[in-house]
Amino acid sequence: MNKRTLAIAGAAVAALGAAAVLLPNANASPDKTSASKTFSSPAAVKLARSLAADLGDNGAGWYYKNDTRQLVMNVMDEDAAKSVEAKGAVAKIVKNSMADLKAATKTLGSDASVPGTAWSIDPVTNQVRVTADRTVTGTKWATLTKATDQMSGLVSVKRSQGEFKRFDGGEAAQPGDNGGTGAGDAAGDAGNAAGDAGAGDAGAGDAGNAGAGDAGAGNAGAGDAGAGDAGAGDAGNAGAGNAGAGDAGAGGAGDAGAGGAGAGGAGDAGGGDAAAGGLDGGDAIFGGGARCSLGFNVTVDGAPGFLTAGHCGNESQTWTADEAGAQQVGTVQDSKFPENDFALVMYDDATTQASSTVDLQDGSTQAIGRAVEASVGLKVQRSGSTTGVTDGTVTGLNATVNYGNGDIVNGLIQTDVCAEPGDSGGSMFAEDAAVGLTSGGSGDCTQGGETFFQPVTAALEATGAVIGAGDAGAAGDAGAGNAGAGDAGNAGAGDAGAGDAGAGDAGAGNAGAGDAGNAGAGNAGAGDAGSVGAGDTGAAAGAGDTGTGTGSGTGLN
Repeated sequence: MNKRTLAIAGAAVAALGAAAVLLPNANASPDKTSASKTFSSPAAVKLARSLAADLGDNGAGWYYKNDTRQLVMNVMDEDAAKSVEAKGAVAKIVKNSMADLKAATKTLGSDASVPGTAWSIDPVTNQVRVTADRTVTGTKWATLTKATDQMSGLVSVKRSQGEFKRFDGGEAAQPGDNGGTGAGDAAGDAGNAAGDAGAGDAGAGDAGNAGAGDAGAGNAGAGDAGAGDAGAGDAGNAGAGNAGAGDAGAGGAGDAGAGGAGAGGAGDAGGGDAAAGGLDGGDAIFGGGARCSLGFNVTVDGAPGFLTAGHCGNESQTWTADEAGAQQVGTVQDSKFPENDFALVMYDDATTQASSTVDLQDGSTQAIGRAVEASVGLKVQRSGSTTGVTDGTVTGLNATVNYGNGDIVNGLIQTDVCAEPGDSGGSMFAEDAAVGLTSGGSGDCTQGGETFFQPVTAALEATGAVIGAGDAGAAGDAGAGNAGAGDAGNAGAGDAGAGDAGAGDAGAGNAGAGDAGNAGAGNAGAGDAGSVGAGDTGAAAGAGDTGTGTGSGTGLN
């Protein structure tokens, strides 16, 4: 074989060898996604918890990728990766175990807990992410870096241009100053709902527009709604005092079924009573010279209350819906801050119909039916009385924040959602699920920043409070199964169809008044609710008539 032939043969062998190396590497990826499936966020959370339990020490956290709808599980070895891939998740082999990451947070807590710092476990980078605000300089910066330098590869440090602070605000700053509608503005308009407008003024679409304390569900006054308007033979018991402003369609508290709840009983509590009570998540509350925001309405052993921030609860024992303090709504029963940051406030009026809803600050509300734990990658929204509704993503869990003066809070949810003073205590939610209560952070809604939230699940467990379906609303004969105008499937009993069923429009024409207590939601369809004006609702079945009519709408049976 001559030299030329040998050279060609050698080149061919080299090329084949290179191909053998390059081809497998071209298909390799640190995230093994070839057989991965797509999941909804709730399905991903369910699977992640199951896999994490199975993996044990071989798991190192997980996160959800919203853009690809994939679940990414951090694992320590190939065997663990195979078990993850078999379930359709993406396996990512990482260096740092969860035990290593938790140990790093403990070291930071003991050696680097200086005011103006925060840290959380970030599964995306497989590190503990430390953030230092602009006040961390000089000795404080030296203390921080001395600790973090010894944990290279485990910890990353970044600077924030803002300053970590709690987001309670002074009363001088009015709700809505920075773009939010402000529930306090709606609360101040409570007079629009109390007995001035006839029930015939409210169409079904108006029900969702009721402001805090606007018992007339939008424009409908409760006081002037007669028995004939509500279509309820037992007009005194089917009033707004029993079926709250946002709760039209769910049924009167005692006798009126889902179809029989009118705008307001001729004799019972009118809009003014509800105006002194039930607010929505994100609405402004005032106490002790501070303004905060309501988080979520809850019940404790059947009694109505709400959650807000613990540092707000520490400011004042009583809270009002107005700056002047004329509309007292509740008294603090339990408040935890620092370490945690939640407070339970019980409504002073035990008959308050507090809807399980969040104020979207645009005249509408979001029904809240459950509480969930946060997960990194979860898309969330926040409602507060200063900045209205903003959105973003959960970026870290089990966060610790040092606000200074010994105020250190642990176990928080870290996000890139913005907030400002006055938003404290406000609700963070994901669709119909409660997630967190606004605590504090850095930055604002002009420049952005980090915001931290108290997990709602922890607050509920500590207080014994309940949120969502079955929490509040109609008591007595109107059960959750019967409550159903419009979006009843997503709302708790007593909150059903808040945005869809206008006060006095809830199937009154079809649900017999005489048998109001037995008129189920299936007999009072939400589809009819909008088309039947409250002034007409008594036409089909007058007081004392039989309730045999059936609704043709979408009410639940």
